[in-house]
Amino acid sequence: MIFSRGNGGVSWIVVGLGNPGKSYESTRHNMGFLAADGLADKEGFTFNKLRFRAWTALWRCGGEQVLVMKPQTYMNLSGEAVGEAARFYKVSPDHVLVISDDISLPAGKLRIRPGGSAGGHNGLKNIIAHLGSDQFPRIKIGVGIPQDVGADTIDWVTSRPSREDEKVLMAALDKAVEAVPYLIAHGPTEAMNKFNG
Repeated sequence: MIFSRGNGGVSWIVVGLGNPGKSYESTRHNMGFLAADGLADKEGFTFNKLRFRAWTALWRCGGEQVLVMKPQTYMNLSGEAVGEAARFYKVSPDHVLVISDDISLPAGKLRIRPGGSAGGHNGLKNIIAHLGSDQFPRIKIGVGIPQDVGADTIDWVTSRPSREDEKVLMAALDKAVEAVPYLIAHGPTEAMNKFNG
């Protein structure tokens, strides 16, 4: 894989998806925010600038300069922030790594993909629209589906997980944090082979 170096030396953008505000903290839909926070804790950087309508940090990962962002636009408009940052830094979609929740995966299951459809996820759908491509890598963290038939999926993803699910989700978040620098260094195919157990 050839790493094109964008404007200002940034060659990768890592995006954790979620909703801002106290009421959404630690909900299933905020797995991307939680993974980004975990990455910051592990790698020792801080989200200290509000740019592109997102909390942002610059992180040196190996030889790559990475912009890590948590869009503050609310989930369904995440693409507005991501598209703005990608255009500013001239980073191509294949160097935009998005971390999100996924209700189609069992709670705690991690799945890495090099690209593809939004799969009904409105945050991913909006990013596809603003990047003009669905060929960007993503790390999906399974949050499971509600057991009650006919239950509202929006209520499900914007609620806090059970204590039992919380344990497996915490383990999945640790794995997602580990996967980010690995994917940047080795590309999505090798990351899929390593983490999509």
